Order: sequence, then structure tokens, then C-alpha cells
Amino acid sequence: MNQILKQIYNQIITAQHILLVTHQNPVGDAVGSVSAMSHFLQKINKPHQTYCVHNTPEKLKKYPHIINLQNDIQVWSDESIDLIIIMDCGDLKYAGIEEFVKKITHSPMIINIDHHNTNKKFGHINLVVSQASSTTEILYNFFKKNNLPITKQISFCLLIGLITDTENFTNPGTNSQSLSIASHLIENGANFNLIKNIFIKNKSINILKLWGEIFYRLNKHEATDIVYTYVTQKDLQEKNLTDNEVEGIANFLNNLEEGKACLVLKELTEGKVKGSFRTTRDDVDVSTLAQLFGGGGHKKAAGFTMEGDIQEVIKKIWETLQNKIK
Repeated sequence: MNQILKQIYNQIITAQHILLVTHQNPVGDAVGSVSAMSHFLQKINKPHQTYCVHNTPEKLKKYPHIINLQNDIQVWSDESIDLIIIMDCGDLKYAGIEEFVKKITHSPMIINIDHHNTNKKFGHINLVVSQASSTTEILYNFFKKNNLPITKQISFCLLIGLITDTENFTNPGTNSQSLSIASHLIENGANFNLIKNIFIKNKSINILKLWGEIFYRLNKHEATDIVYTYVTQKDLQEKNLTDNEVEGIANFLNNLEEGKACLVLKELTEGKVKGSFRTTRDDVDVSTLAQLFGGGGHKKAAGFTMEGDIQEVIKKIWETLQNKIK
């Protein structure tokens, strides 16, 4: 592990132009990871750019020190880029960049930094630590092992990833290491209360009304013992809400005592449906379920995206899972 951390540092130091990448529909860990690495590269005056299929969500833009991810596809044809660091991405397809990477002709080094146990190890250098609570936890160790300064700005970005990916240190990804790191980051100046308050206190009356309707749709698929619900674009339009404003429902359903797992389906604007699996059971690995639909993630939290409307996708899911969960 230490050797890989040193190897990555050496690649960064010798690189001329770096591209930082994370997955589509980025969450706190993804944006926090890219932002922390960007602040480090700025400190050492290393030319770099960022890329993500989607820009930084408005909720995350409320935080100081968080950068706005760029989505200009022309960056993939920039031959001056000799190092690409892809963070918090289990595979290139789900990240939405597989076709771009395939078309690269100038052979840059690719570094893969991630904590998903379904990671495909697609990089020339792969730093994949599945027992880590977040990718920002891995980056913290990268900075520490290489004796690099962890500034107030970097600390803040790393703590955002830790808090969001552990659901404020409440989900099964929380461990002694993540709590210890969080303590060190707060000592370094990261504002825990600011991050926590924006992350938790972000629900309007309309959002909670919509949550009520989504909870009313809760049902259990008896054959698979999975509790599920869904939200449509019509639901969002009627409440004047965006896709990002219904995040958190899947994690909340972890409070259910019924079912082996829960599934929340969200209709997207481009004729697709995003699925989010969650479980608290040790005998269920939802990442293997998400992989059946082209997704991935962690043993207890995973996601995927499928084409079709809500009812079509629900039917396909139960047909596929019927013989997978006993």
C-alpha cells in the first residue's frame, strides 16, 4: 500500500498536465475528492483540469473550498494531458467516460483511486481500498503517508466526503479509522458543524411532502424480500423540485426492520431510471445486485441506471432478481 501511495505521488510530481475525473451525478465524496486533490495541485503549481459528466450539484456549491466540476468534452482530446486521476469511480462505463477513454490516442497514465468493492481496476495504477469508508479517507492517507501538508481547505473537502459517504457517521461504512481521520481534519480547521448543518438541514416543506408520497408507495416484493418505492419526473414537476433534492430517501429506508434490502427508483429526465439499493444485513451484498443492471457500489449501498420508464424498469428488475435472492 505505501509503495502505491509513493508511486502515485511520483507520477503527480513528474506529470506536466493532470486531468481530475469523477463519476456522473457526483456526490459529496466524489466532489470532495476532486476538490481536495485540486487544492493540493494548486499548492504545488501543477497545471490541471477537471471533468465530470455533470457539474457540481447546487447543494454542494454551498460549501466553501468546493470547486465546480467542468464537463467540456474537448478536454479528452487535449494531448498535453499526460496523467488522468479518476476518483470514486467503480468502472468507466458507470462513470460515463468509457467512450472518451477508449478514444484517447496519446496514452496518458491513468490512476484509479476508489473504495468500491466492485471496482474494475481499470487504471495503470490502482489504489482501491474497499474497507475504506470513502475515497476521501484514502486521499487523507495519501497525503499523510507522503508527508504532504493537509491545509484547512483540503481538510474541509476531505471531511465533506467522510460525512456524506458515512451519512454523518451513521451507516455501516463508519469505522474507527474514519472517526479518527475526521477528528484530525477538524483539528486542522475543517468546520464540522457547517458541513453537518448543510448536509442534514436541507429539506423544504415541498421536499417533505414529496417524501410523504414516496413513502406512501412503499411496497415489498415478496419473492425477493426487497422493499421498494419510486419517484417520477411528474412528482418533481408538481412540487417544483429537482432530481438532487430527493437524495437521501434510500439511506432513510435503512431504518426499516422489514426486508433484506430496500430499493428506491428515480425517473431521470433523459428517459432513464436511477436505482439505489441499501441494506443493513450482513448476509446481503447489494453491490452484486446493482452489477446485474450495469451498476456497482458497496456491499451495503449500491446504484445503477437503466433505460425505460418506471414501470418497465420495475418489471425488468423483478424478472432479473427473481432467481438471485432466495
